[in-house]
Amino acid sequence: MTIHIETDQYLIRDLEEFDAPGMYDLDSDPQVHKFLGNRPIKTIAEAEQTIALIRKQYRDNGIGRWAIIHKSTNDFVGWTGLKYEQQLRKGFNYCDLGYRLRRKYWGKGIATETANECLIYGFSRLGIKQICAAAHIDHHASNKILSKIGLKLTETFMFDGELHNWYSLQKSEWAGL
Repeated sequence: MTIHIETDQYLIRDLEEFDAPGMYDLDSDPQVHKFLGNRPIKTIAEAEQTIALIRKQYRDNGIGRWAIIHKSTNDFVGWTGLKYEQQLRKGFNYCDLGYRLRRKYWGKGIATETANECLIYGFSRLGIKQICAAAHIDHHASNKILSKIGLKLTETFMFDGELHNWYSLQKSEWAGL
């Protein structure tokens, strides 16, 4: 098991097959999927397939979403991380910053803390030149997180018939330099 980032309270590590129950709890929650196309998963097998796909991204691209684990309880909080994205914005590929937490962990600053750690990791350790992210225009919490960690809102775009905000940050503009 590879641990990529460690904070005072969280381990950010590769997703593993044994994370399937936590991933199922996360992705079967309709509230979690409210701004993600309203397509929650229905079976643990779907969670296992998601983890397998992410693990394939590790092999193919060297990056992918990582599990957030609470250090004191060993609980699966959700996921965060960078991934090479080719589908969301047709016409160009980019490094996407994302996060998704189980509902019981919302509103505690975890997404902000871990997303910021991933931004640092991407620029400092991986040498990525630009990191981008997208958030549904009505997902106020996610838009706030992206702004708070320094990504700049540059435009809006349509995805699956819904309006989304597009954020990006160049390494040369990053305040962490």
